[in-house]
Amino acid sequence: MDAPPDFFDDPVAATYDDDTTDEFSAATIAAAVDALAALAGTGSALELAIGTGRIAVPLAERGVPVVGIDLSSAMVARLRAKRDDIPVTIGDIATTRVTGSFSLVYLVFNTIMNLTTQAAQVACFATAAAHLEPGGTLVIECMVPELRSLPPGATVVPFHVSDERYGFDEYDVAQQGLVSHHLALVDGAWTRASIPFRYVWPAELDLMAEMAGMRLRDRWSGWDRSPFTSESTSHVSVWERYAGPA
Repeated sequence: MDAPPDFFDDPVAATYDDDTTDEFSAATIAAAVDALAALAGTGSALELAIGTGRIAVPLAERGVPVVGIDLSSAMVARLRAKRDDIPVTIGDIATTRVTGSFSLVYLVFNTIMNLTTQAAQVACFATAAAHLEPGGTLVIECMVPELRSLPPGATVVPFHVSDERYGFDEYDVAQQGLVSHHLALVDGAWTRASIPFRYVWPAELDLMAEMAGMRLRDRWSGWDRSPFTSESTSHVSVWERYAGPA
């Protein structure tokens, strides 16, 4: 399997933590860390796509030993500037393996969709399961695809509109793909970044988990553990390993 391209280069990494959306708020981060720390228990955690350490650093500060994998050296450099004692392996989260076993493996903020083929997403579940202790859990935070917002013939859903920033998702329903377009006003000039994803439904993720020897234990609308319903726009899913690849 070819390594995916790295869209999180130095310019992206330099401003990544400046995001003002809810995912980066202190309250959301605290709720995520609370949930993940409870799942890790007395064990250790592996974050796939650890990035700048938005979640890993406060989780480590809670006393959970954290290890990471990430494709982007630029993002990891930002993490190491915050805390240099979290081991990180540079590599593809679909296939890279590290030494040891973990009570918790997790991916946050739509990271599973950065893998733009079904095969890569399936491989990521297998990789996660291979790192888990029996009874350990895999946690994924992901959006629910917004196809209900698309009128017939339309392909674009805006997700942010302001004087200095525009964001919209462009869907390719036939290929189960989307491109997330970000336009920002920086120092008086507009910049643009477009990142491809493969959107994925909760039920499809459940099947990938089953193939990797895991079963669904919990699914919430968010880190506050509110119930997942037909109106939920995101989910936090928890699968438990009952068997798995060697």
